[in-house]
Amino acid sequence: MTKPVVLIAEELSPATVDALGPDFDIRHVDGTDRPALLAALADANAVLIRSATQVDAEAIAAGPNLRVIARAGVGLDNVDVPAATRAGVMVVNAPTSNVISAAELAITHLLALARHLPAADASMKAGQWKRSAFTGAELYEKTVGVVGLGRIGVLVAQRLAAFGVELIAYDPYVPPARAQQLGVTLVELDELMRRSDFITIHIPKTPETTNLIGADEFALAKPTLRIVNASRGGIIDEDALLEALQSGRIAGAGLDVFVSEPPTGSPLLGAPGIQLTPHLGASTDEAQEKAGVAVAKSVRLALDGELVPDAVNVAGGAIDPSVRPGIPLMEKLGQVFAALADHSFASIDVEVRGEIVAHDVGVLKLAALKGIFSRISSEQVSYVNAPLLAEQRGVAVRLLTEASSEEYRNLLTIRGALSDGTQLSVSGTLVGAKQAQKIVEINGYDVEVPMAEHLIVMLYTDRPGIVAVYGKEFGEASINIAGMQIARREAGGEALSVLTVDSRVPDELLERVQSAIDARVMRAITIVEQ
Repeated sequence: MTKPVVLIAEELSPATVDALGPDFDIRHVDGTDRPALLAALADANAVLIRSATQVDAEAIAAGPNLRVIARAGVGLDNVDVPAATRAGVMVVNAPTSNVISAAELAITHLLALARHLPAADASMKAGQWKRSAFTGAELYEKTVGVVGLGRIGVLVAQRLAAFGVELIAYDPYVPPARAQQLGVTLVELDELMRRSDFITIHIPKTPETTNLIGADEFALAKPTLRIVNASRGGIIDEDALLEALQSGRIAGAGLDVFVSEPPTGSPLLGAPGIQLTPHLGASTDEAQEKAGVAVAKSVRLALDGELVPDAVNVAGGAIDPSVRPGIPLMEKLGQVFAALADHSFASIDVEVRGEIVAHDVGVLKLAALKGIFSRISSEQVSYVNAPLLAEQRGVAVRLLTEASSEEYRNLLTIRGALSDGTQLSVSGTLVGAKQAQKIVEINGYDVEVPMAEHLIVMLYTDRPGIVAVYGKEFGEASINIAGMQIARREAGGEALSVLTVDSRVPDELLERVQSAIDARVMRAITIVEQ
């Protein structure tokens, strides 16, 4: 019997090859040699890569037998995941392989900032002996702010506790009871900026977290603040950080990640009080070996047709063709649900109504949770760890099914209770031969809006002239409204308006429109293909 072909496109550890075992025809290619890669993919059932090999739509099309793309690491910037999903190719990575390495690097940056280690080292190597120039600060009894209490943020907090620091954190999706178990006090971001002597960032980069810490936040900080970002580039506004360092608004910063990598020509390279590393979060021998072994095991599972814990786009095992189109819709509904939530979740119900409940629809619950937690978790979210993330946060999750659906052939709903007692719901359906994705309900308001990359959701008191106000504001800002629907329960009551727009809406424009129409809710939501 012919063995499945596993193509290794970059250098991996011997332990990775050992983990694959003898059941595969293992071949090697230089993934950066594009013609050679495309030729080798023709026979491959699986391909293992690191960060240098680009597996885009062209590469996926070159592999007609390809069943799994395995990235021996965390990031997936070099893999076209939507193209792989359309082709039915599973994408796996090693989301937990670098968590300890990343946490230790963040703490290394904090300690090095506190004691001026890079500058002192450079001074010594220049033949100088300037002890007084490098007087530092202790961590003991200082306040350390952790932005994001995901897996890495928790590891950092646990390790910092041994230094005798006061730990505070900003993470709107973590229940206070969970933070209390960790010995951490939850605070709002403004309070964290005011109180912290040190800050370390561990959140995903999303439209909501891009430039989360900017000029307004630095204006609140102590002049002794030292801030570290070993998470994702762009969470700190780099221009605002440069100004804060140059003006002495803060004392120092440690960066492992940047908006553009490498940051060639960036003025941050010469900023005072800054220490830089070239994205070393996962660069340890241990993390690299863990990543390789983890994806090798995932490849074995995938080629055996079994459930793959680290699959980022499709669940392993058989999924009925009538259920499969609902997976991407449910993930997107999860993103909308999370973006509309003001507080952490107490419970989540995933409701499936209609003909498809005749089949196993359990994957739709996993898809909903994956969509929700991909918006709020600092770690890679998969079909397997999404329920664990909910459990860690104390969120009760149920799957409810009903064979009857009055208005739609099939109706998918995510309904939840938030920690402040409010309720939230979002529903969607698939329409027509092309299975077009539509949002059909938000918080009890009936709408029918195509799922789009950029959405705006507004809730305000219904009165004449409101549409003209926000239409004018968006028009003057060159934001094109592609579609719009307004729903209300009664004249003069609250109205829900859902807009699809062609581009992302700046935060300052949203704030201006919210003020102009006195909206109780104003959300711009960017849907990310997963």
